[in-house]
Amino acid sequence: MGKIFASIILSFIIILIINLSWFSINLYYFAIDGFQTLFVANTFVENVYLSTYLKWILLLDLSYWICVIIFILTRKNYKTDSELYHLINTPIKNPKICVIIPTFNEEKNIEFVINDYKNQDFVNEIIIIDNHSTDKTVEIARKCNVSVFTKDSNKGFAHSCVVGMKESIKTDSDLVVFTECDGTFSGADIKKMIPYMENCDMVVGTRLIQVLTEKGNQNSILHVWGNYFLAKLLQLKYFSLFNLSIIELTDVGCMHRCIKKTALEKIINKFTSPNSDEIIISSNSGLFAILMTMIGIENNLRIVEIPITFKKRLGISKTKADKKSHAIRYGLNFFWYILTH
Repeated sequence: MGKIFASIILSFIIILIINLSWFSINLYYFAIDGFQTLFVANTFVENVYLSTYLKWILLLDLSYWICVIIFILTRKNYKTDSELYHLINTPIKNPKICVIIPTFNEEKNIEFVINDYKNQDFVNEIIIIDNHSTDKTVEIARKCNVSVFTKDSNKGFAHSCVVGMKESIKTDSDLVVFTECDGTFSGADIKKMIPYMENCDMVVGTRLIQVLTEKGNQNSILHVWGNYFLAKLLQLKYFSLFNLSIIELTDVGCMHRCIKKTALEKIINKFTSPNSDEIIISSNSGLFAILMTMIGIENNLRIVEIPITFKKRLGISKTKADKKSHAIRYGLNFFWYILTH
């Protein structure tokens, strides 16, 4: 499916460039001598009508859309099993929640973030996975009476998340929540997620609802529209003829999410290479949120996106994603990963 989807998207880009190029060239010639051609035997309109290039372009366009229609029709029965992809209701009473917080040099934020989540109902375990901080992050976290796991080297955010997953399934928790330590997420949003967990396996947040975002947060125009475009591309990848898609997404990069421990146990071995602890993506790629969503979809997890609050970051970005050049690089990386996996 991945190769077919990639072919359709890349072909669309190529055909769009061909069409726009042909139109731009003809528009240029019309701007230069378009009015003169109105008074000669072969007018501009006739030149366009008789263009050999135009006929080949139209044939290419027609062939492409025939292929797209065939692809759409093949998705008529895509993920339509009622027991896997339609409504179920599994009441959750008095859930036990484990919160995973990856950290790296967060001494100014760590205590605030831990207390924010510790004070939420149903949170019975907080796991700190420290990525070899060089400041007092670990020392402060241990004073907060939470579980702290340290690494002997900086192995990246994705590695910390996977270590957190493995530790969380050892607890007696029912639900596992992922968050970050930069203060952008709010522990209070957990109570928004829990009701949806009665109908699905994983709830992911979207940070793009303006009235729920603090003014001055790091979501620039590039972040907002880039995230939205990539989310719709990912949604299109899992296109279903009768339901548009098996998932509705607007934000691909949000790591504030909640997953049932039983669902996490089902997919936990998908993040690492066989017989290895090596993560299947680059530690500095920023792809972990997309990876977790795609692995969930491809392993038949029910996933729902909900609006969450999004605040200004405390401290500086460790990934430098707030810089335009880095954001563009991340976006292109995300785009290619969605197409090819």
